[in-house]
Amino acid sequence: MPTSILTTDDLYDFKLELLGELKKLLQEKAPTTIKKYLKSAEVMEMLQISPGTLQNLRINGTLPYTKIGGIILYEYEEILRILQENKVAS
Repeated sequence: MPTSILTTDDLYDFKLELLGELKKLLQEKAPTTIKKYLKSAEVMEMLQISPGTLQNLRINGTLPYTKIGGIILYEYEEILRILQENKVAS
């Protein structure tokens, strides 16, 4: 098995190539759109809360929702608005 010697120039070229690929990947991922409505699981993940806490927020009217059939949907902008309104200044 032949051995090859790596030089600092080789490592520098590799670094530039790797950074270029990472930038390309990040730019491809950037134009993601935010969904207008979120399902319960998405809201729980977003807010890092349990199903029971989410249910309590619905019951006490803190978090408005829409129910279509058996699916409960939450408007993304409403969640952001409620978070902003309830922000506590430090």
